[in-house]
Amino acid sequence: MVEFAAISWGIGIIGWIIVGLIAGWLAHMVAGSGGGNIISDLIVGLIGAFIGGIIVGFFVNATVGLIGSIVVAFIGALILTWIVRAITGSRSPV
Repeated sequence: MVEFAAISWGIGIIGWIIVGLIAGWLAHMVAGSGGGNIISDLIVGLIGAFIGGIIVGFFVNATVGLIGSIVVAFIGALILTWIVRAITGSRSPV
């Protein structure tokens, strides 16, 4: 069974909003699309956290704290951006 142990689930809703915003903004900056608006950054970051949590959960069976959660969410957000661009065939922001 896959566990979401790679992300610290105890940071609360405000913590997840902060993690999502940071991860989404970083993904937009690294992916070359510039910063998106605050809503798209949040959505990409939160979905990225879920994707990253699943993927990293296969390899790491421990909590990683706030910084680790941002890293995991950032990795997931990059993967999400790549998948959306591969499907749509565009370089536009997610």
